[in-house]
Amino acid sequence: MKVDMTVREGLEQYQRTISILKKGYAQETYRISQLLRWADADLPMREITSPHVARYRDSRLQQVSRNTGKPISAATVRLEMSLLSNLFDIGCIEWGACDANPVKQVRKPKSPPGRDRRLTVREDRQILRYCKHHPTTELYSIVVLALESAMRQGEILRLEWEHINLKLGIAHLPETKNGTKRDVPLSIRARAALTRLEVKSRGRVFSYTSNGLKSAWRIMTQRLGIEDLHFHDLRHEACSRLTELDRLDIMEIAAITGHKSLAMLKRYTHLRASRLVKKLEGTGSRGRQVIMGQLVPYPAIAEPTKEGRVEVRVLDFENMKGYGHSAEVAMQSAQDQLLRHLITALRDRTPVPPPNQYLDLIDESRVFMLDPLAPASLDQHL
Repeated sequence: MKVDMTVREGLEQYQRTISILKKGYAQETYRISQLLRWADADLPMREITSPHVARYRDSRLQQVSRNTGKPISAATVRLEMSLLSNLFDIGCIEWGACDANPVKQVRKPKSPPGRDRRLTVREDRQILRYCKHHPTTELYSIVVLALESAMRQGEILRLEWEHINLKLGIAHLPETKNGTKRDVPLSIRARAALTRLEVKSRGRVFSYTSNGLKSAWRIMTQRLGIEDLHFHDLRHEACSRLTELDRLDIMEIAAITGHKSLAMLKRYTHLRASRLVKKLEGTGSRGRQVIMGQLVPYPAIAEPTKEGRVEVRVLDFENMKGYGHSAEVAMQSAQDQLLRHLITALRDRTPVPPPNQYLDLIDESRVFMLDPLAPASLDQHL
């Protein structure tokens, strides 16, 4: 039976009966609201042809986003066209509102390349410092979890205490984007980020909504002067770091991150390739690589003392300070302590913090990287 229905009526019925059942209901609601502004939305679905859809595509690509001030992305238009195509499929098969799907005959905008935005060391330090001193203690824990576990934003915000086993270090995700449940291993740092909150026996871990976190993230990046960094980029950063560990194979990484298709993880294989080059070139034994990987620079700060001496403080280690009557002597003292600590930790197989993780509120221009193996030279930092 044929039914007369306008595009507007079809979109509204689609939202009530189909979108409401989807996990991405909020995102589809936004896209539907945009499609309702279409100049041809009041035409009957049966009268819509491919030229109508092509004009919508071209018009949207010329518009500017009110939030970012930048042109609407091709990815956004592709998603809107996919929703519109689904609407016409339902209209044809189930509602009898049209005879064909005109969207299928229209070229979609070229899909943009996948984002490969990585955090710089400076950005990592800035973000963690900002979040650690944010009035909302949850923000720091959310960012650390994203970087340590590769969980998606929605998965983090839906975490519940009854699904977290801090003793075993497991976060159970009963519902994910892919529609399958997943157990995510929690590193020591991820568990510490959770325990700094008020641990409960049940209930939501975080009170942030998706829009609330999006707003907090936007304000933070603006204040820090960080450009073109999305919260979802933390997931890419986490996947990259898991690949760089060199201890996990691709299947183990996929089990942690929840990627259903291994093709989605191919973008990270170049990280492993760069390490294979070193092995092929014979740059040293595994033991030497482990040792050199431990002896890395750490952030430090140099200050004159009241007694007229120089103090060099290594920021990631509590009470690690070097003193001397000159800058070189103070730096050498701090280097000796850092080197001894790192070698001892390697011998005893005890963990050491990665650089740049525990900075306090310090004027960044005063911070320098202390290399435990480099010649002492510090005059420029005083």
